[in-house]
Amino acid sequence: MTSVAAAVSHRHAFAGVPFTRLLGMRRNFSEGGRAQLVIDARPDFENVIGAMHGGIVATLLDVAMASAAVSKVDFSMTAVTLSMNSTFVRPGHGRLTADGDVLGVDDGVVLCQAVVRDEGGHVIARAIGSFRYLPHRST
Repeated sequence: MTSVAAAVSHRHAFAGVPFTRLLGMRRNFSEGGRAQLVIDARPDFENVIGAMHGGIVATLLDVAMASAAVSKVDFSMTAVTLSMNSTFVRPGHGRLTADGDVLGVDDGVVLCQAVVRDEGGHVIARAIGSFRYLPHRST
């Protein structure tokens, strides 16, 4: 694979992740240390109160931050979660949107934040996380 082809492949790797495809998660953008992802509610994602399950919301927070992190280095590396602290503010219903941002990078570790909002713009959850840059796996 040429370096140009590899760069294009890394930029679009998100679309090839089986777990995010299973959830129907979509990336609106990921560039310059910022990312936005969206997921639509489905009955099988609901918890006992009929809201989006916290595990789905946490995954959305995590992937938004990781997507922001890899965009900060123009997708030349991947990023794996080292830690994530999340706060759930209110139950989420309907389409949820996560915005992730890079706060800083130090010695290969990226500090990020993310917020999930519902269709009305209400904050559902927030997180801060640290991620380690790693090389892409060989194909």
